[in-house]
Amino acid sequence: MIGEEADRPVYIIAEKINGFVPRSGKAIEEGDAEYIKEIAIAQTEAGADYLDCSPATTNGYGDNLETMTWLINLIQEVCDTPITLDSPNVDILLEAMKLCKVPGMINSASLCEGKIDKVFPAIAGTDWKCVVMLDDDVRGIPSNAEGRIDNFRKVMQKAEEYGVDADQLFFDPLVETLGTNDQSFVCFSEVCRAIVAEAPEAHITSGLSNISFNMPSRKHINIPFMILSMFSGMDSAIVDPLNRDMMGCIYGASALMGNDEFCMEYIEAYRDDRFGVQKK
Repeated sequence: MIGEEADRPVYIIAEKINGFVPRSGKAIEEGDAEYIKEIAIAQTEAGADYLDCSPATTNGYGDNLETMTWLINLIQEVCDTPITLDSPNVDILLEAMKLCKVPGMINSASLCEGKIDKVFPAIAGTDWKCVVMLDDDVRGIPSNAEGRIDNFRKVMQKAEEYGVDADQLFFDPLVETLGTNDQSFVCFSEVCRAIVAEAPEAHITSGLSNISFNMPSRKHINIPFMILSMFSGMDSAIVDPLNRDMMGCIYGASALMGNDEFCMEYIEAYRDDRFGVQKK
């Protein structure tokens, strides 16, 4: 975890064991166990706090408990990093929780289709975390910050009802693609600031690369989005920890924000060869 002693550390949810990532999707469909284990180790060594585990592929393969079980077992064979269980099927997630050796994270719950009413009782009183999307059944993804903040408040009411602590929740304000909405980050930032103000113990996360979908030179949007979002209160991201430019900017931003005492996290990460010119 970057900035472990900081008031709002940055949690890295490593994104690569996901069937929608082309190389991982191919490995899942072909049963390439060695690649899955290699990428689990590599992401852990790069500083991941959680490893995303999402078996569904773009070809419609893998969104089932059998494939999820296969991935979980491979990951746990080679590392102890907590797993983020990722599926649109809540029932698969709840069954998969039983297979994890250490508490991880559920991705995701929301006000849609009663998902929260299944997930929150399962994580209440445990060390499990949960990504919570700020959409709903009526509006889908609200078009403005006010609608998403309203959903955040409804989720917090549900959390109180089920006995889920705020620090178990990683809210996703649902960033829209910049190419279709030039106010996307402005809305995202407003939601972040409201969450920090009203529930400072809660966390904020995002599928980082969504902001730049269909845009050229995507890193020149993704990296500024990460830094600006951190300044707005985002303390987690679903991101590629093997992206050395991104990781260097995250460590640097954390130090600039005063969240890294004497820049020790930055210096140690550089010594560990997590960013900068690769030493090995």
